Amino acid sequence: MESDGPQQQRRELGSFLRAQRARLDRAAYGLAPAGRGGTSGLRREEVSYLSGVSVTWYTWLEQGRDIHPSRQVLDAVATALRLTDAEHDYVLSLVGLAPRPTVRAGAVDTAPAHVQRLLDALDEHPAYALAPDWGIAGWNRAYERLYPGVAQTAPEDRNLLSLVFTDPSVRSLLDDWDDTSRRFLAEFRAEAGPRLSDPRYRDLVSRLSAASPDFRDRWNDHGVRGFESRDRVFRHPSLGRLVFEHHQLRPSDQTDVQLVVYVADAETRARFHDAAP
Repeated sequence: MESDGPQQQRRELGSFLRAQRARLDRAAYGLAPAGRGGTSGLRREEVSYLSGVSVTWYTWLEQGRDIHPSRQVLDAVATALRLTDAEHDYVLSLVGLAPRPTVRAGAVDTAPAHVQRLLDALDEHPAYALAPDWGIAGWNRAYERLYPGVAQTAPEDRNLLSLVFTDPSVRSLLDDWDDTSRRFLAEFRAEAGPRLSDPRYRDLVSRLSAASPDFRDRWNDHGVRGFESRDRVFRHPSLGRLVFEHHQLRPSDQTDVQLVVYVADAETRARFHDAAP
């Protein structure tokens, strides 16, 4: 009997392809509007024609059938759907055709000691460590000044996605909550795709879907994107508007852990560090 993992990944592949096809702009392909009551986006037959894949084969992909598409087929479909690099890699990862994390990563609840020492050494920069399921596994004093709630949250609830979608103080702290919450979820999905059958991930998605309509709607959008360094704006309750550049690092000997580091602009650096105890 087939394990649930491959079934889950085929279902995810089908859902993802359907979602991408539905949001395509027909005009961008030189196609006439679907007409009143017609299907939005491209039809399966049109994706089939554009990719050179048979209608039956493409339909089976969207249905999550137990088939084994080649990389050539998936590359052609990705081109037809105009997927980004991150989306393309995500599709390949779901059928085991791209480098990906171990399907069942070991839980990381606390940052390894050497990783915590690195966080502490970055003292002037708010920084934290994320486990594979985006649990916050460690942080430094600067990050606790930025977000005091991290130390007050029970360890089992100290998950970045959970905090972003369920903690009102985090929502008010983030100047661009709507954009950031979508970005975080799309980045998480890109990383977690091959692990979605792991009970730890299934439980997290199920719990957050029940707790947050915003999470549920965004998760069902099937957004996928890679990490991009960018400016992050925070509305701190006592320090006001703070601007940091957002970076991600991965220790080469602990690749399942990612470090997130915020580098302040000049104005923020002065105000943030003047307030340090």
